[in-house]
Amino acid sequence: MSVDELVREEREPRQAGMGPVGWLRWGWRTLTSMKTALILLFLLALGSIPGSLVPQRSVEPDKVAQLYQQNPTLAEWYDRFQLFEVFTSVWFAAVYLLLFTSLVGCIIPRTATYLRELRRKPPAAPKNLSRLPHSDSFEGDLTVEEAAGRLRKMRFRVVTGDGWVAAEKGYLRETGNLFFHVALIGILLAVGFGSLYGYRGNVLVVEGDGFANTVAAYDRFIPGSRVSAESLQPFSFELADFKATYQVEGDKKGQELDYSAYLKVHDEPGAPARDYELKVNDPLEVDGTQTYLIGHGYAPVFKVTDGKGQVAYEGPVACLIDQKATLTSSCVVKAPDAQPSQLGFLLRFLPTSVPLTDGNYASAFPGELQPQVQLLGGYVGDLGMRSGKPQSVYKILPDELDGKVVPVVRGSFATKPLSVGESTELPGGAGKLEFTGVKEWITLQTAYDPGRVPALIAAAVAVVAIALSLMIRRRRVWVRVREGRVDVGGLTRTEGSAAGFAEEFAEIVKALSAGEQHVR
Repeated sequence: MSVDELVREEREPRQAGMGPVGWLRWGWRTLTSMKTALILLFLLALGSIPGSLVPQRSVEPDKVAQLYQQNPTLAEWYDRFQLFEVFTSVWFAAVYLLLFTSLVGCIIPRTATYLRELRRKPPAAPKNLSRLPHSDSFEGDLTVEEAAGRLRKMRFRVVTGDGWVAAEKGYLRETGNLFFHVALIGILLAVGFGSLYGYRGNVLVVEGDGFANTVAAYDRFIPGSRVSAESLQPFSFELADFKATYQVEGDKKGQELDYSAYLKVHDEPGAPARDYELKVNDPLEVDGTQTYLIGHGYAPVFKVTDGKGQVAYEGPVACLIDQKATLTSSCVVKAPDAQPSQLGFLLRFLPTSVPLTDGNYASAFPGELQPQVQLLGGYVGDLGMRSGKPQSVYKILPDELDGKVVPVVRGSFATKPLSVGESTELPGGAGKLEFTGVKEWITLQTAYDPGRVPALIAAAVAVVAIALSLMIRRRRVWVRVREGRVDVGGLTRTEGSAAGFAEEFAEIVKALSAGEQHVR
């Protein structure tokens, strides 16, 4: 390479690499920018949408089980992306933490800037006030002290000089902006505190049964990482009665109007019972723990007699709702203690059973007017309940039972249903199923969230703060006093608010020129 080429190469500009430190700085600046914070806030709101559209295990476990039964492929994909547990998913937590970091990174420099602005005095008046966006003049003997006093009465921060007055107000705008971001962090911290020290649980309770707030009593229990069994408030209650009302005529016949659960509540062990009517959106609250009424359904009562004439099972069976409009439900009865073989039954519950023209039966109304049960399948043999493998109490899967049980009954929808008090015998003296009554069940969600009140306070602060930042304008006013003449100028430091400031500026000039001769 020649000397000229070496000189030319040295003179050519080279692109400097950022290096690891440069990339870290760029990443931090990008993360803590307002644009990134807004994007993350939007993603957090967007990520909350599936939590409202897709049933959540912590709220509606029965609907999750129903979705697995109706569309197992879709349910598996939902589960793969954690859509059944949106608010505890990894991807939601990642957005949550990034937003928290971004807000902290935004607040720290803004707080320093805000404190400097508070200490900074309004700048001295310009020499020519007529060049400002808003200006006016009048003749009079107004002094600097008088002008400063009148502006202070209008809550301006005032600085005086040789023949001039500088005034400024509207700092609450930046205060509101800063407190809005602090309140957002407060909401995130309150939610995080609640997830650590709070818990949620779901339970299904049948009429006549009770519930005690213990871990073992829940069908599903989701504790925070700092929650122990001793953390639960020791209350209990019994479900004394349940009542639901429906539209009985018109186009909306069968539509649910209202439903209530009547409880006997014991606030603590040994405490006297108190009556409480539990309704939707009106939870039972005991020592900060709230119990919500989520849903309801039917629990027909059955009596199973085995082949030896002994009662193998007797009690209510909670049924999964198949048709919400009529509360047609699927029921499974399992009698693992039956002798000489276990018994299982697939049933269909019809709250208001009516015969159809094709010989089938259907429910015409969700209320319990003509309750009947159809026997769809009866099984004799090992149901696999003692195999150690978990299985749903709402299912008997015939394909999985081949070789283990004998389907002694294969019913259809045309099978004549059983009314209350009626029974059916299994072939070969294997046993008997009797339909003895109808009860109702309710699903409850119990939640203890110590961050609920702090989150509410932070949200209220955020609303007030954003209102301040949107409604208040930052503005400056200057006054120059010469012999027999007073010049006034002003401007607003808030973009897009010049039109609104014009009226206020006119009022300021009017207050300053009170008793003086006004000229343009």
